[in-house]
Amino acid sequence: MAVLGNLIKTAIDIRDKFTNDYPDAEAQHQTLKKLLETAKDTAFGKHYHFEEILASNNMEKAFAERVPLHNYNKIQSEWWHKIQEGEENITWPGKPNYLALSSGTTGSHSKRIPVTDEMLESIRKAAILQITSMPHFDMPAEFYEKEIMMLGSSTDLTKNGEFEEGEISGISASNIPFWFKGYYKPGDQISKIEDWDERVQKIAENASNWDIGAISGIPSWIELMLKKVIEHNNLNNIHEIWPNLAAYTSGGVAFEPYRKNFDLLMGKPMIYIDTYLASEGFIALQTRPQSHSMDMRLVTGNGIYFEFVPFEPQYLDETGEVKTDAPIVTLDEAEEDKDYALVISTVAGTWRYLIGDTIKFTDKSKQEIVITGRTKHFLNVVGSQLSVDKMNTAISAIEDKYNMTIQEFTVAAIRENGDYIHKWYLGSDHKQDTESLAQAIDEELKNRNKNYGVARSKALTGVQVEVIAPEIFHAWSESKKKKGGQVKMPRVMKEEEFAEWEIFVKEKQMSVSQA
Repeated sequence: MAVLGNLIKTAIDIRDKFTNDYPDAEAQHQTLKKLLETAKDTAFGKHYHFEEILASNNMEKAFAERVPLHNYNKIQSEWWHKIQEGEENITWPGKPNYLALSSGTTGSHSKRIPVTDEMLESIRKAAILQITSMPHFDMPAEFYEKEIMMLGSSTDLTKNGEFEEGEISGISASNIPFWFKGYYKPGDQISKIEDWDERVQKIAENASNWDIGAISGIPSWIELMLKKVIEHNNLNNIHEIWPNLAAYTSGGVAFEPYRKNFDLLMGKPMIYIDTYLASEGFIALQTRPQSHSMDMRLVTGNGIYFEFVPFEPQYLDETGEVKTDAPIVTLDEAEEDKDYALVISTVAGTWRYLIGDTIKFTDKSKQEIVITGRTKHFLNVVGSQLSVDKMNTAISAIEDKYNMTIQEFTVAAIRENGDYIHKWYLGSDHKQDTESLAQAIDEELKNRNKNYGVARSKALTGVQVEVIAPEIFHAWSESKKKKGGQVKMPRVMKEEEFAEWEIFVKEKQMSVSQA
């Protein structure tokens, strides 16, 4: 009998009954008030007169009027560079111990985002909220005694002056509570291995020693890890070695495009749970099972104040950045089924910061959202106004129509004979007629997006598709940054980057054919 598991499950059930599942705008009001009070004596707080904002009749309105929107370049050049140079009390009291290396979708690590002790505590509280939500998923008592595989970036952080640097997944894993270490796999020694392939090889070699009940990490890299464990141990599916594996917690990107690939690796049904942990904080998590979606609840009372910019073309510049005069709505004012660019202010001294993601509310009463894409991955070169969310939905429909799995994709608007076309690369082991796939994607997007249909009747003259090995996408990510961790493949590329991508694809295909 799972005595410990029953005790843990009972404690979670009791806590769950006394937890306010869906905090309202009052939680956000109190969060903003606490942020301003804590930071009012910092250089940033004095510059933007936080004392006066706190004394105003409408704190939220005064905050939005007095403090400008910041992207990374703005807050780094005006404020954060001072932190990295050793100054104190810049955007948050004291100095942070950690800097999170940004894990965007292009280029090498270039952004360094402060991670304070308060932010680490906020992340821990959100993780506990995730655990206390597990009774909603009807987990058996035995589940709470199993080990948890957390596969992110290396926990062997880099020392840079007085700071330790790494991806947020590595920073978080290096700060897990002592009581959790007995459940945490692959453990400290393997987690510190810098080389991702070597780390995964060690996981495969030790897999039979562990009783894994849950796994968390970026879908594309977790999928590769599972395949390695299956291959190394000569298995048919992952449940042959981890029979008690019951849940996978995704994060960083929308999981739905990966669901079919994951199902193929399993020997029994799994519970898939979505989370939203970014370099800037733990933003949202899934707290209840849903039959056709993985909507996540915003964590509204945990050190992050949210604002939202309506995600419409007139509020974006030519580079995909949100314009500084774009309108803002608060949590109370946001509406369902509208795309918004997410703006956050946090206990790490991040102020009115455009995180780069777009979201959509699916249920305002429960504060539930889905990630719909990235601000710079909005394909609108000729008025097509395509979000990644629309692309994911179309790709899912194509998988169903052709009974195939598409593990990765990327698309760009490129010029051919003076006209614009959309060119897609699909990562799949299933070979299909590319003209038929192009026509099917085109029809799906016409049906789902009115603006796309208009663009196709005018400036957007065609659609092309190439199907390539999924491993090429992984190799591209590896060539740009470290494998594993928070690395994400860009769904949309600019024309110049796409030209580089096409050369890379041809070189990889040539090397395979010559082997």
